[in-house]
Amino acid sequence: MDERAAEAHQCDAAVTLAFSILGKRWNGMIIDALGGGELSFVALRRTVTGISDAVLSDRLTELADAGLVIREVDAGPPIAVTYRLSDAGRELVPVLAQLGDWARINLIAAPR
Repeated sequence: MDERAAEAHQCDAAVTLAFSILGKRWNGMIIDALGGGELSFVALRRTVTGISDAVLSDRLTELADAGLVIREVDAGPPIAVTYRLSDAGRELVPVLAQLGDWARINLIAAPR
């Protein structure tokens, strides 16, 4: 591709917006984990191995603010907080599955 063609092609604003959220470390994995159904904070931390409590809390807040995750509080007793995907979040699950399939074919299995 020559330089003029590269300059003419601009990144799509919607793709840029999507990756401003999905491009952050852990967000895709959290959405993938919640694709199986609602989970508590502790269950999410166990499922998304390697994430700290502080980062998980921050990412869940960001995903809720973006309208992808819903936080529900059951006053109990005992108080219980669960997280689940919104409709918009559920729409990402097959997209993430396709991305995983692509990675298995092109990144894991492909010779380097």
